[in-house]
Order: sequence, then C-alpha cells, then structure tokens
Amino acid sequence: MKRYFIDTNVIVYANDSRHPEKQDKAIHLIRELMAGGNGVVSSQVLQEYANVALTRLKQQQDIVLRQLTLLESFETVLLVPALVRRAVEIRAAYKIAFWDSCIISAAEYAKCDTIYSEDLNAEQYYSGIKMRNPFL
Repeated sequence: MKRYFIDTNVIVYANDSRHPEKQDKAIHLIRELMAGGNGVVSSQVLQEYANVALTRLKQQQDIVLRQLTLLESFETVLLVPALVRRAVEIRAAYKIAFWDSCIISAAEYAKCDTIYSEDLNAEQYYSGIKMRNPFL
C-alpha cells in the first residue's frame, strides 16, 4: 500500500476559508487519505498546524483541539534524535531549509512514497520520495 505524508500547509489550508479553492482541495485530500488509512503526519506537522491555527487563523482552542483529535487517525512520526540527525544530512544534500528536511526525514522513516506539500519543488524526488503540490 502506498503511503502519503501530509505537510503542515495542506492541513492549514483545510482550515483556512480565505482560500476556498485550496481549502476544498486540502479537505478532499485529507478525507481521501483518512478513508484509505494511508496518510502520515509528524509531531512537527501537528505542532506547526496548532501554532498557525491559534495565531494566524485565530481559531478557537476547542476547534484546534478537535482538529488535532481528527488528525490522530493518521500515523504520526515522532521526531526523535536520529530523525533530526537525518534531517541535517538531508538539508546538506539538497540545500534546503532545515524544517523542510525534517519533513522529508519523517516521511522517509515512515516509508512514504509521496509528500503532499506546497513547499519545495513539485515532482522532484527527495530521498526517493516524490514531492507533490496538491494545489497545482
């Protein structure tokens, strides 16, 4: 079964009514991966989503907590020291931002085939994982 990593920006857009087209695409993708049981996130993604939802999106705490509970249906990769070290190697290999390399490290650990993200280069492979922008 193919596995798909979901980056923070997809979850944020699913909660951001200011961008209705992206919101629709993000919600559809998240629902599809929940139904298929093949979505993966990391603790970093959950933390980043919570921060953006509470600050930039100004969502109420109860809504953010409800969303986090829903997101728990995805496999969640915890960023342990070995994955942080791997992220440092990925950062150097691809000359990308450290936080992006943490996403790739977590997706690699979870044996994901694809990362859904608006960040980085769409259709490029990082550590053997295809980057796909669901909003193109």
